[in-house]
Amino acid sequence: MSSSPQLLTNGRASGDGRFHYDALVIGAGQAGGPLAAALAEAGRRVALIKKRHLGGTCVNVGCTPTKAMVASAAAAHLARRGDEFGIDIASVGVDMARVRRRKQAIVTDFREGIRSSYNQLECLDLICGHARFAQPRSVEINTAAGTLRVNAENVFIDVGSRPVELAVPGMAAAQPLDSTSIMELDRVPAHLLVVGGGYVGVEFAQMFRRFGSEVTILQRADQLLPREDRDIATTLEAILVEDGIDVITEADVFSANRDDAELELIADVNGAERRISGSDLLVATGRRPNTDDLGLDKAGVDVDGHGFIVVDEELRTSADGVWALGDVKGGPAFTHISFDDFRVVRDHLLGSGHRSTNDRYIPYTVYTDPQLGRVGMSEREAESAGRRVVVASMPAKRVARSIETGNTGGLWKALIDPDSEKILGAAILGQEGGEIMSVFQVAMMGGLSYKQLRDGVFAHPTYAEGLNNLFADVDLG
Repeated sequence: MSSSPQLLTNGRASGDGRFHYDALVIGAGQAGGPLAAALAEAGRRVALIKKRHLGGTCVNVGCTPTKAMVASAAAAHLARRGDEFGIDIASVGVDMARVRRRKQAIVTDFREGIRSSYNQLECLDLICGHARFAQPRSVEINTAAGTLRVNAENVFIDVGSRPVELAVPGMAAAQPLDSTSIMELDRVPAHLLVVGGGYVGVEFAQMFRRFGSEVTILQRADQLLPREDRDIATTLEAILVEDGIDVITEADVFSANRDDAELELIADVNGAERRISGSDLLVATGRRPNTDDLGLDKAGVDVDGHGFIVVDEELRTSADGVWALGDVKGGPAFTHISFDDFRVVRDHLLGSGHRSTNDRYIPYTVYTDPQLGRVGMSEREAESAGRRVVVASMPAKRVARSIETGNTGGLWKALIDPDSEKILGAAILGQEGGEIMSVFQVAMMGGLSYKQLRDGVFAHPTYAEGLNNLFADVDLG
């Protein structure tokens, strides 16, 4: 495997100075990287283009580093709670430089592990540079050593997304952080303002509150986590408020300014102007696809109004021989969905060709404390679809394990089809909510009824045992 244009071994040189491959993969994330490896293992000549690091968003600036930092914040929080458990801890200090070094060590280890596995693939050329389409299935790659021209029978795009900037007057002077740059701080902000109350915003808000910052969330919608049912969102908001976080909803930020160390945001809060001061600003208002400098028009690849690549259920684009995978195609931006995109394409190229994106479950976990694990239909979605459901819910404090571990905050909720008695969806806001959600997902995949979970014998004392209580009083009417 090679990372320099002068050392390419698998691309066949043509008379016009181009290299030709069986497959060209643009982007080395959780879809593109595994796909390149699978094709190379099958004997295809593959070029994998990475702009910077292997592993994509997840390994480098997403799941891996953020969850490593969440773990550090959780350790600080638990240490401060020592007295609740009969443990005397004199003081708790947070060294952000050490937190960052721990995070980076984990990222580097993951990244190098990926590189090591790719080094074993004889049919794979790794090229570091920025690729732009020059014509259909033909790209020019700007590398440190010059421009490389590559053609391929099939092209796969997995270039991911990046944080959206907040375009209001004074924002540049406010020196905003995003979900990438905030993880490089070597200090604890005195007062962190978080614009955006979605999944990213609430995770970082709680994380830095536990590191020791004062934290204020400004959310444009009338609740945190707008995609979630209101009872789930309000329960999480109450937990964050109990942690000492100030939550301001219906807040539309329209201006910002900074005077030395002090930052001020000016917002319309429920119809009234309000000024909110802090020391640092995190903008967490969404992500945009990295499609604006790919030359997609020259490839004949269509995008939607937001710049996401349009694909069918098999991830084919409008251009023959071109696929798009991962966040760049829009839809749920989760690592496990990107990896399943890889499996969809792999199945069509190397397998039975039966897999598609239709009807797959979209599970996810928000790594607040407690976690929110979600799968399947929400109550709001059921109402919008006019579907009759029965809701089973209970506070997390009804689970014995929650009481024993001192983690009683949260709400468990599941939707049942009253005709089939099968589970349609679940939202578990509670300790290890992501793991409990996975139990529901397996039950849904297996077509189990809620009664089978209600009557199941689960080990005591575990969180899963709470399934008995959740469904104990269900009345299908």
